Amino acid sequence: MLSWDETSNITSQRWESSADWLRQRAWVEIDVGAIAHNVRQIKHLLSPKCDLMAVVKADAYGHGAVTVSQTVLSAGASWLGVATIPEGIELREAGIKAPILVLGATYSPEQIRAMARWELMPTICTPQQALVFSETLGEDDASATAGAVRDADATPSGVHPLPVHVKLDTGMSRLGVSYSEADAFVQLIRSLPNLKIASIYSHLATADSQDQTVMRQQQARFEQAIDACNHHGSLPRLHFANSAATFTDPSLHYDMVRVGLAIYGLYPAPHLRPVVDLQPVMQVKARITQVKNISAGTGISYGHHYIAKQPMRLAVVGIGYADGVPRSLSNHMKVLIRGQLLPQVGTITMDQMMVDVSAVPEVQPGEVVTLLGRQQPIYTLCQYICLLYTSRRG
Repeated sequence: MLSWDETSNITSQRWESSADWLRQRAWVEIDVGAIAHNVRQIKHLLSPKCDLMAVVKADAYGHGAVTVSQTVLSAGASWLGVATIPEGIELREAGIKAPILVLGATYSPEQIRAMARWELMPTICTPQQALVFSETLGEDDASATAGAVRDADATPSGVHPLPVHVKLDTGMSRLGVSYSEADAFVQLIRSLPNLKIASIYSHLATADSQDQTVMRQQQARFEQAIDACNHHGSLPRLHFANSAATFTDPSLHYDMVRVGLAIYGLYPAPHLRPVVDLQPVMQVKARITQVKNISAGTGISYGHHYIAKQPMRLAVVGIGYADGVPRSLSNHMKVLIRGQLLPQVGTITMDQMMVDVSAVPEVQPGEVVTLLGRQQPIYTLCQYICLLYTSRRG
């Protein structure tokens, strides 16, 4: 598996000892300085009254949730978003005090008690879920003795209501009650004794598209829902924009934006690149383990899906699909060696791949190969892999 290195000054070098070789067959470098830079750049797009929620789900998109969270909060983010309760607990155990929203749905009494215990804020997306939350919090004394505050806002039992975030479905067709039912949904939650609405939010489905038709339709639906809810008291915090929407239009910002991809230096779409200067955060590197010459007509790797058309200098690199390199990229990717982009050839195997190094035949075992990095052609590949990963996670 990959090893990890968090640094703001990234360099590549050959191994100095056998111990170093064993430690660094393949590794990831995370530039925390670039994370902080990206946060500051995003904050420049926001009004002073608009907060930034950094989305750190899935181990901060594979970048290390605790370190990323500490970095973004120091750089100007004020909220964190996670997908699951264990992700939130990990941050609390690391001493992080910032507000944490769990973006996924939770229902069981055990989950509810854990959220109260660790001061995590749930997403409420159905009336049934709201009722279960309120009933559980009202029945279980553990939620009151695990850090609940007794003050003027407390319920008659003395338990501070749990802040919850109301999710509306305006067109994503994922979590949330329909925007057309927002008024009744919000009134229900406001009537429950153990819940307090911290925000109302929705999620955009096509904000990264240059065709804004669907996005504007969702915005109109969100506004319609908010107007209906506004008739029954003051509105809580509102948030709607993801990374793409944050870059597209300040009218989508409301009181807070939820930014994931852009924190990690990835543009949601090519047409948004001029809006903000993002720095790549992740680099993936490995070492050459063997260099050999092969003759024309020689098949390479499983299935011989690549046949050398001429004599070739071939490097074996110690990284493969078990380390996270998609096998589907076989014969479709390039890597960086000695400043040159060179083609990967043959099927990517579990822990190794082959590269045509004929253009730099003097390369030696132990030299560093960059699969994902700061060079633009390489980082385009990083965007492809990260977008593929996040889309598969939903």
